[in-house]
Amino acid sequence: MSENQKYRVLLYYQYVQIEDPEEFAKNHLAFCKELGLKGRILVATEGINGTVSGTWDQTETYMNEMKKDPRFETMVFKIDEADGHAFKKMHVRPRPELVTLRLEDDIDPHQITGKYLSPKEFYEAMQDENTVVLDARNDYEYDLGHFRGAIRPDIETFRDLPNWVRENKQQLEGKKILTYCTGGIRCEKFSGWLLKEGFEDVSQLHGGIVTYGKDPEVQGELWDGQCYVFDERIAVPINRKEHVIVGRDYFDGTPCERYVNCANPECNRQFLCSEENEHKYLRSCTDECRVHPRNMYIKEHGLTEDEVQERLSLLEKEVVVN
Repeated sequence: MSENQKYRVLLYYQYVQIEDPEEFAKNHLAFCKELGLKGRILVATEGINGTVSGTWDQTETYMNEMKKDPRFETMVFKIDEADGHAFKKMHVRPRPELVTLRLEDDIDPHQITGKYLSPKEFYEAMQDENTVVLDARNDYEYDLGHFRGAIRPDIETFRDLPNWVRENKQQLEGKKILTYCTGGIRCEKFSGWLLKEGFEDVSQLHGGIVTYGKDPEVQGELWDGQCYVFDERIAVPINRKEHVIVGRDYFDGTPCERYVNCANPECNRQFLCSEENEHKYLRSCTDECRVHPRNMYIKEHGLTEDEVQERLSLLEKEVVVN
């Protein structure tokens, strides 16, 4: 395959004023479709945040055209090689916020944000005994992979993070706080919010986990597991020196890095699960989801009612034995 036929995934963001997000999103969608890109882009008055996939030529054209716009001329694109598209469709959507913190007094990263640390600086700072490393992502992202020793906030969405910090303030007080996220966009606001909350020494990993994994000096060291990404790849490797699996199968606790969504569409919970356990438990996270009338696993595999009951009976017997 020639260089210009290879696929790439671009991850990027820019906090910058966009006057009419709806009009911008409409025009930008047409532009992306014309290029042949697929992906997900959010546009707000505060800026743009996107992940798109395409061939080398398509992505190169996209980056060049974006940089011609003075608003985006300094935008950093994180580039991953890929075997094909990482998305099924192309979406560009206007939003009130690029990342959803829903604060009464919103944070402007141009006005206040934590100190930027390069991958090497972050690597060195993590080893300071008076430092705490705080993951700014959701719990399911952490469970797949995280920096060694990082604190796992018990949250399902980013907007829950401020309340978690207030409830667990004692873990952070008097410490040097290092925070990180996938590409850096969440930390821009979150680190600024921490400063406004009175935490004095707050730093963030500049460029996020993705940049850390590509750095030629640190090579992803002190990262365990894989990095969760919001496209069809689900996970990407970070540590190029060693691979430590930290994910655990939802059902039996064995090492696992395979995410599935609950077959009950009204639940749709994402959990780590081996292929064997996916079939054993009908890709359902609870008994209620296994017997839900809209269970998609049952539909996909054409299971009869008798076959479903047989599998449920086997699971019940296991529970009794154990």
